Amino acid sequence: MSSKSMNWAEVRKRLSKYDQQHLIKWVGELTKEEQELLYGDLLELDLAKVQRCYEEAKVTLSDSNEMKDERLKPLDDSICGSTARNKKHVDEWRRRGLEKISRGEVGVLLLAGGQGTRLGVPYPKGMYDVGLPSSKTLYQIQAERIMKLQSLAKAEFGNDCIVPWYIMTSEYTKDRTLQFFKSHKYFGLNSKNVIVFEQNTFPCLDYEGKIILDQKNRIARAPDGNGGLYTALVNSDYNVLKDMRRRGILCIHVYCVDNILVKMADPVFIGFCDEKEADCGAKVVRKSSPTEKVGVVCVLDGKYQVVEYSEISMEIAEKRNSDGNLLFSAGNICNHYFTIDFLEEVCNKHESHLSHHVAKKKVHYIDESGSRIEPPAPNGIKMEKFVFDVFQFSKNFVVLEVLREDEFSPLKNAPGAAKDTPATCRASLMDLHYRQLLAAGGVVVDENGSPLPLIPRDTNGTSSRVECEISPLLSYFGEGLTKLCKGKKFTQPIILETNGPSAKS
Repeated sequence: MSSKSMNWAEVRKRLSKYDQQHLIKWVGELTKEEQELLYGDLLELDLAKVQRCYEEAKVTLSDSNEMKDERLKPLDDSICGSTARNKKHVDEWRRRGLEKISRGEVGVLLLAGGQGTRLGVPYPKGMYDVGLPSSKTLYQIQAERIMKLQSLAKAEFGNDCIVPWYIMTSEYTKDRTLQFFKSHKYFGLNSKNVIVFEQNTFPCLDYEGKIILDQKNRIARAPDGNGGLYTALVNSDYNVLKDMRRRGILCIHVYCVDNILVKMADPVFIGFCDEKEADCGAKVVRKSSPTEKVGVVCVLDGKYQVVEYSEISMEIAEKRNSDGNLLFSAGNICNHYFTIDFLEEVCNKHESHLSHHVAKKKVHYIDESGSRIEPPAPNGIKMEKFVFDVFQFSKNFVVLEVLREDEFSPLKNAPGAAKDTPATCRASLMDLHYRQLLAAGGVVVDENGSPLPLIPRDTNGTSSRVECEISPLLSYFGEGLTKLCKGKKFTQPIILETNGPSAKS
């Protein structure tokens, strides 16, 4: 783009119409290259959309403390299942799901566009090593689970099959993610079956609706939330939905990158949803208490929704059923099932009707003197769409409750925080694997050869963790361990790999 082709007078006129002319305040100080970058950025701005979204945001901010008690209803039992309460059906669901996987009808889609600010690292969360004995990252653990699932489906039904892995990134995570996978040779997966695509971004605004400048020649932007999935799927650069159709995929399992216990394309969940002929489904865990800060899957104004904990009064949050369980207990863990038909309908008919959610954030900005400032407190808003906001469009929605200790332990916060840290994730995975080892007949002994109790305790009487890690390539959900473990003794640290345990046995 030549300097002659840049019509700054026209740009100023367009910006002034929406009171955003401050965006070109520093143009006179920019180099030609910097001007070209800013000019191109401004040309792509849909200022009418920005203004419309800000007006929505003002309403959302003013209603943020509104309780929705009178508009809420709990989920009906007829749409709900449970791996704990419906144990006799679990094997049937698993087999049904594995059969669909064996036919190549199932894909997985990872939501990995977030910047991981709370975790305090400058790289994508999937690259994080929580400190397992094997030093495996989240990406490697998930890749290996896919590989094991493919082999399980083949062993059960005799078909070579592929579970394609779609990874939605953002401009902040895409390049690093691709580089990481290439450098690790896709952890044994065929690169053609790992499809990395990018979600859109949206300008960050101050509380008056002004677009924030991150640099003198660059607008501050943030990923448009995990609900940005529905525009990213049909992006003109690469249509992911068409790729799914081409591969013969009929349904997709969608999840967030930070859950170390996630079961990739969980055949139990897939089989449950398929048996119910659902077009949309959600995995949930039971809320640990009325005050747990987690969204609740329920019915709002007659439609299935996730309602934030802050939108429910304590009186309603504490209500219980006749069996003593919380009335609104279905905690959302961002773990969803969609048919491809449903996704196409959402992308083509409903995406434009999804509302933006508002998050107050600290956003770097250029001050009046031209200095770049890192604010000490939230100074702006990021507007996002949420992946679960499409539940309302489902014609046959279902919910499967799973055990938290088996399937949900998110990595949200940096070391030292109270919860959802690398330490809590590491402990959750090793606790699960320890239980699986014991269930397979293994025994863990101390340095004197004495068996450890089921819940080991240290000298102070507090519970302590057993260092036990089972490779996903060896076992997907605890299956197939009996031959390796039954009647054998193990000492810590225990790492069970496909070539046998690395601990004494």
